[in-house]
Amino acid sequence: MLDHVSIGVRDIAKAKGFYDAALKPLGFACLSADEGSLGYGKEGVGFWINSAERPVADDPKSGLHFCFAAPNRASVAAFHAAALAHGGRDNGKPVLRKDYGPHYYAAYVFDPEGYRLEAYFGGE
Repeated sequence: MLDHVSIGVRDIAKAKGFYDAALKPLGFACLSADEGSLGYGKEGVGFWINSAERPVADDPKSGLHFCFAAPNRASVAAFHAAALAHGGRDNGKPVLRKDYGPHYYAAYVFDPEGYRLEAYFGGE
């Protein structure tokens, strides 16, 4: 349904360090980079990060979050660990979340700007 999503950040270099590390275990890489933007994906960019004067405020109750598909459970755990090691904050450790479905394995973090992120694997 969506072609891509864009977010704004104050510090593009800090965002690159965080997202390079956090998205690598999920199989995503930075496919486009310049002074003011970063583009992540596999074969094409689906997640853009742009330098912004006024990014969305850090508001955990806003309901806004971005969920990245993971290839397996180990990659969900690796996403979580890498995010925390590169300036992210924990928002839910990697576990099976049966309230969402019998195979819903996910982890949640806040990126350095406060955006809520999720890595999810739904297979067995």
